[in-house]
Amino acid sequence: MMRLVLDIKMPARLRAIRAMVAFLLTAWCFDWPTTGAGPGPIVFENIIDSSGVRFVMDNSASARKHQIETMVSGVAIFDYNNDGLMDLYFVNGARLPDMDKSDPRYWNRLYRNNGDGTFTDVTAKSGLRGEGFAMGVAAGDYDNDGWVDLYVTGINLNQLFHNNGDGTFTDVTEKAGVRGLHPKLGKTWSISAGWFDYDNDGRLDLFVTNYVNWSLATEPLCKIRDIVAYCSPNSYPGQPNMLFHNNGDGTFTDVSEQSGIGKHVGKGMGVVFADYDRDGFTDVFVSNDTYRNFLFHNNGNGTFSEVGIVNGVAYNENGKSVAGMGADFRDVDNDGHPDIFVVGMIGDTFPLFRNRGKDFSDVTSAWGIAAPTVRMTAWGAGIADFDNDGWKDLFAACASILDNSEEIDHLPSKLPNKVLRNSGGNRFLDVSESAGPGFAVPQAHRGAAFGDLNNDGRIDVVVTNQNSRPEIFLNRSPGSNHWLLVKLVGNRSNRDGLGARLKATIAGGAHLYNHATTSTGLSASSDPRVHFGLGAATRIEKLEIWWPSGIHQSLSDVKADQVLTVRETVE
Repeated sequence: MMRLVLDIKMPARLRAIRAMVAFLLTAWCFDWPTTGAGPGPIVFENIIDSSGVRFVMDNSASARKHQIETMVSGVAIFDYNNDGLMDLYFVNGARLPDMDKSDPRYWNRLYRNNGDGTFTDVTAKSGLRGEGFAMGVAAGDYDNDGWVDLYVTGINLNQLFHNNGDGTFTDVTEKAGVRGLHPKLGKTWSISAGWFDYDNDGRLDLFVTNYVNWSLATEPLCKIRDIVAYCSPNSYPGQPNMLFHNNGDGTFTDVSEQSGIGKHVGKGMGVVFADYDRDGFTDVFVSNDTYRNFLFHNNGNGTFSEVGIVNGVAYNENGKSVAGMGADFRDVDNDGHPDIFVVGMIGDTFPLFRNRGKDFSDVTSAWGIAAPTVRMTAWGAGIADFDNDGWKDLFAACASILDNSEEIDHLPSKLPNKVLRNSGGNRFLDVSESAGPGFAVPQAHRGAAFGDLNNDGRIDVVVTNQNSRPEIFLNRSPGSNHWLLVKLVGNRSNRDGLGARLKATIAGGAHLYNHATTSTGLSASSDPRVHFGLGAATRIEKLEIWWPSGIHQSLSDVKADQVLTVRETVE
């Protein structure tokens, strides 16, 4: 207490000098790896006009402002036909008030990647038009047959689509037991979902985030200064999330209560996965809207402990809960510990929680993220190395929550996206204005998915826009930095290799880290291949993989600039 009093009375100039010295000492003492390459520009080109993608998200917007209208976000980047090219899937709304999806304007849409920068709509043949008012999507091979399946979240229906391997999908929701029905609440409002193997039995399990108790019949009419607007989440009680255990026979068991996941009520938005304490079991982070974030520690015995507060990720650096939207869970400073990035609402900033090995520290202001984000609202989020310099950058898909915020708040409802370049591991620079002319276009952005659409080693971004076509941002960043994409094929582990941790050692002894996951941002699913930007390095001296099964596999002298398939060895 005495030290606190002295600090408060210390002259402001001296306090500032002390803080700067402490920061410099921290940066000097930390062993920051180097890739031998300077930072390069990050540039995107929106190819939507030439892509052949004609999808328009339709949220059935009305003057009544039904709460569900503003929340449709889902997009997936995945390879449904195993041709080595990432395809696209977009979720859509439905006609209100009956949530009918029969009109093609409301269909979810599957687009096949033609490999030449264009995509073909194959929805009708695939059987993926969907039913009901959809929200998000998660891609994963739940039955280990080598074909990626889809789970779609929604208001009145959740759907599991099994990939038949012939370009078609079958709705197996009823058989699988994953309708999203709560024993007391009935059908929940499901926002996001993600696949991960929480018990390391070689089969992907399913996590579903649920939002609030809402129905057309009971929702209030909300107004701000006599103007009808979407209600605050504070107008509704929250809901618990769900965990479904994969039984290995095409069915799932709801283990939400016995696992401890269902005991915590929030207002779930994004869900992301990583083994933050490197104990061999995948942990779960859930961003909550206007409620503290959840961090579920995997105890390794089928149960989870919620440790968000004690680990420093429940609130931002000001001790406030944020309007948590999308999130990502990856190592941004190359210390081997996955960090957490969350986007929120104007005034929240977009918190970055640095994993210190034993707990997390909010470095949002110290690392330059607060200033460019404090006046923004975002939905989708991602961590990826866009310029392949060896340091992962930050992406936010931005837009207001209210589609009439010009009238209510005198602020734009459509906003440009944000990209923050990682400058050496402990500083981020806003490079959005120089990221290409199409990047600066304001839109009603929602979900964002990340992946390499043309296999050139640069991570591209697909962003959904409400009542408009999506943006397909091909990464055109110049420079000669090198890269590696790793496609994992599990044997004892799940076939997708989700949950595997990878470490790349390059020339000079620098270490780079990433892990396999498809769950990113909000209501989105991303390229399952593990990406490394290598800077000037043309080879990886040693590539190590820690599979969920516990197998540790090493490869030596790996050539850069390739898509490398690695099959899990059997010990």
